[in-house]
Amino acid sequence: MTFTVVPQHHARMPATFRATKLTHEQQVLRLARKQTLVRARDLAERGLPTVTLTRLVKAGKLERAGRGLYSLPDAPISEHRSLAEVSVRVPKGVVCLLSALEVHEIGTQAPFEVWIAIPQHMASPRLDRPAIRVVRMSDAALARGIERLTIDGVKVPVFNAARTVVDCFRFRNKIGLDVALEALRDGWRQRKFVLDDLWRHATAGRVANVMRPYIEAVTT
Repeated sequence: MTFTVVPQHHARMPATFRATKLTHEQQVLRLARKQTLVRARDLAERGLPTVTLTRLVKAGKLERAGRGLYSLPDAPISEHRSLAEVSVRVPKGVVCLLSALEVHEIGTQAPFEVWIAIPQHMASPRLDRPAIRVVRMSDAALARGIERLTIDGVKVPVFNAARTVVDCFRFRNKIGLDVALEALRDGWRQRKFVLDDLWRHATAGRVANVMRPYIEAVTT
């Protein structure tokens, strides 16, 4: 009886598997080009394996931009990158007070911390960097006067100019009355807001009586 010996070949990775791996990397790099800052959660939401981030970092195609954040090595860094980083890591927060003034280009404040408003009963975020300054607000207050700005591909919630000026008076004990007055004068001079919006937010924030003499002095 004659037997035919079939030669054994070493197992090889199927071409389809290799193609899938390459596709994962390409998709992640495409995402990084689109939104600049990438999180593991962004991959999970798209059904992509999060281990791809580690592989791309080892290959030098991505770099760690912060804790849990990744970006392309040559990605441009905007002047407000720190706001995007904080927004990604504190999704319930809203950029406020001095940081919001800087975004709206009102006044002369240049804070080294990111001022972020969070819900009253939320635990304080722990970030190594950037440094943050937490302000607690009610859910109703957090929902008023929000704009969503795109910074480095991230949708960042920021209080609008009128709301920010009002908050400066609400929290004048934290930042100083002089800062609040400068914000009111400069914001009005640059037409960053209209009076109706300012009064509406002042009334909602219960500082209309406090602000009245200053508003009248600036606008008349």
